[in-house]
Amino acid sequence: MQTATTADDEVLLQIALESAHETRALLVDAGARRRAPDVFASQFGQAQAIVVADANTFEAAGRDVADSFRRAAHPSAEPFVFADRHIYAEWKFVEELEAALSRCNAIPVAVGSGTINDLVKLVSHRLGRPYMAAATAASMDGYTAYGASITFQGSKQTFDCPAPRAVVADLDVIAAAPEGMNASGYADLLAKMAAGADWLAAAAAGAEPVQARVWEMVQGPLRRWVEDPRGVRERQPLPLRRLLNGLLVSGFAMQAARSSRPASGAEHQFSHLWDMQHHQHNGEPPSHGFKVGIGTLASLALYENLLASGEFPAGETANWPPLETWEAQIRTCFDDPALRSVALKETRAKYAPAEAVREETRKLRAAWSEMRPALLRQVLSFQEAQSRLREAGCPWQPEQIGISRARLRASYLQAFFIRRRYTVLDMAMRAGVFESALERLFSAAGAWGHPGGGGA
Repeated sequence: MQTATTADDEVLLQIALESAHETRALLVDAGARRRAPDVFASQFGQAQAIVVADANTFEAAGRDVADSFRRAAHPSAEPFVFADRHIYAEWKFVEELEAALSRCNAIPVAVGSGTINDLVKLVSHRLGRPYMAAATAASMDGYTAYGASITFQGSKQTFDCPAPRAVVADLDVIAAAPEGMNASGYADLLAKMAAGADWLAAAAAGAEPVQARVWEMVQGPLRRWVEDPRGVRERQPLPLRRLLNGLLVSGFAMQAARSSRPASGAEHQFSHLWDMQHHQHNGEPPSHGFKVGIGTLASLALYENLLASGEFPAGETANWPPLETWEAQIRTCFDDPALRSVALKETRAKYAPAEAVREETRKLRAAWSEMRPALLRQVLSFQEAQSRLREAGCPWQPEQIGISRARLRASYLQAFFIRRRYTVLDMAMRAGVFESALERLFSAAGAWGHPGGGGA
């Protein structure tokens, strides 16, 4: 029997599906992997299918999906399984997959989570084909999202490409996902609280208006979706189903907005920065969700600092730097030429002259009496977010993903430089309190005062 909240999610998913630009079929159920041919045929008829997976996802679900096509006597090519066990969403794997799929006309069935889905999404688009996704973990929100996040020429880039035509998510496979996979998805979903605050701040600053319908899709049920982190860690069916629903709806929201704005703010900029720096911990790159989780804490800590006073936290804006000053700073704080180039491009795109910044500050100061309560309702406290991440089995201190306090502090400025999207980083910078806020955050009494600090 469905709970009321689960039934509400089913209605929301159906509404989101009906309004989606690209995705036309969605099946979320126990054993869904064995019904993949029916979903495929509903969208593609008797077109040939080809399963794409890596070694792990092929064993988890890909073999069963491929066998289900054979049992259904549906035309299918030999599965393509990446041989490299260190597969990553980067360009060399795009080229490898494109070369393989160019040898047939089959429609890909991406069996996996973030990496496989992004690779197949981009390659399918480049080959002019639709595709289908078969989710193996509730690890990220990209299954139903527009765009693929791929490392290209040294930088993490989001390539425009359609979402899958159909998605199947097998709850049995998701419940059995490797340790940390669903926790990663929990961190990615919890990040929507910080991302939502950034959208509110951007709207108040006149940078990007909130799309009410898209906002409500994600933010309306968000607190219900993330209310049981321990249940996610313990693989309980209802918390996992809510987590998966939240991630799928977040993807649909990005389809509707044709942008990642409904699900991504400053917290994702930290993650993208560390991706572009090729960060590894214990010989492996931390998962996307785990990096986003620490980025969420970084964002929430800054919000907590800025919202501490009833007055708008305006500092000295009279000495707003010329663009040349920032360009010089970028050349100093980025060693990698490719990353430096991205930072220069993005910073030039969002740079505003001093008078425009002062006018924005005046606008925010006038709106602060309404804006501050809205932001306080939107965000979790730093300590509460730490506690929830810890209960879900996620890293809750930067050192747990190999980021020192010194590097985290440097990352605030670097993350500000690498994307033109307006976030809490921009609000603090334009208000003239960026450096003073960091001083407080990294002081002995601050959120990031010392390893193990923060009270969780």
